[in-house]
Amino acid sequence: MSKTYSGGVPLAEVVRSGFVEGLHRGSVVVLDAAGATVAAAGDVGSPVFPRSASKPMQAVGMLRAGLPLTDPADVAIVSASHAGEEFHVARVGALLAGAGLDESDLGCPPDLPMGELAREAVLRAGGGPTRGRMNCSGKHTGMLLTCLAAGWPRAGYRQPEHPLQLALRSAVEECTGEPVAAVGVDGCGAPVLAVSLTGLARAYLRLVSAVPGSPERTVADAMRAHPELVGGTWAEDSRLMRGLPGAVAKIGAEGVIAAALPGVGAVALKIDDGATRARMPVLVSALRRLGVRAPVLDEYAELPLLGGGIPVGAVRPVW
Repeated sequence: MSKTYSGGVPLAEVVRSGFVEGLHRGSVVVLDAAGATVAAAGDVGSPVFPRSASKPMQAVGMLRAGLPLTDPADVAIVSASHAGEEFHVARVGALLAGAGLDESDLGCPPDLPMGELAREAVLRAGGGPTRGRMNCSGKHTGMLLTCLAAGWPRAGYRQPEHPLQLALRSAVEECTGEPVAAVGVDGCGAPVLAVSLTGLARAYLRLVSAVPGSPERTVADAMRAHPELVGGTWAEDSRLMRGLPGAVAKIGAEGVIAAALPGVGAVALKIDDGATRARMPVLVSALRRLGVRAPVLDEYAELPLLGGGIPVGAVRPVW
């Protein structure tokens, strides 16, 4: 595996009034149910930071280390990049309180909800940023609870050399089938681990094909049972899982998304400029190469562009 991501190829075009005004480059890989590559474009073998698309793998590592969660909704919030809606904050708060902790114990920074309407509602009510509203608070709560269960110190739990993070790194390497190429600091302050897009797709295929009762299957089943906790009411990955039964999907910052269907295959992609608008049209194109069809895919196949309040073009895949 190369140590440097070489960049992608044109995956989506921005068409306005019949004129191509821009391109989004990136890389994408499609695996079949056996893990063989069906299609690929760009650099799918060099390491990238999957960002929050790594969270399901990290949740697997937490369960292996003794995270004592039995409610699938709790496992889902630990795997989440939630939108900071009230039901997300309440779930995180209940987990913390049950362990004798509160938001001040979280190592993630304070934030407002991700959605515009939810942000406005908090501000109108006189509220402000809190650690519980930060989209990674579920993951950080899971990390703290894992430390308590394993007898590890909570102090410094975000540091790469902490026993918790070493255990999570091991889980990522096992799920992806490759060594971590680099360790960075994610937006929430926790480590982010570089793996290839092929490794990321392989990990998601492992999640959906694992045997019942295994940590991988526990995470997959929890995400599928509670997609609204994984993202939010209007989140792309949540809506995809609701509209495509059996699918596990997770977005990551900088234009990353991974998805898998049992018995079908898996997809992982990255848009080089981090544009979220190109992410779903390219994912739809990739899933269709596996023969997947569903109304939710039709909905995301192109992103409309407006002019004067009416559709005048679209962001659409060229791959």
